[in-house]
Amino acid sequence: MLYLKRNLRMRERALRLCFAILIAFGAKILMNEGLAQTLLFITAAILVMTSIIGFCPSCAMLGRKSIGLKK
Repeated sequence: MLYLKRNLRMRERALRLCFAILIAFGAKILMNEGLAQTLLFITAAILVMTSIIGFCPSCAMLGRKSIGLKK
């Protein structure tokens, strides 16, 4: 089983979800069908997935520590 420790705080997860919604709506409304729109939808999908899961592989590669339980 693949277990990933969360490395995104709740505020950052909410911001990622908001940015994903903005990017998706902006791509749908402002862009014509094409490569740029597809790339923006993919970017929005990645932001949604990382916000739901709570783990960002890029942040982990850059050295962000996992979130531990505060005592």
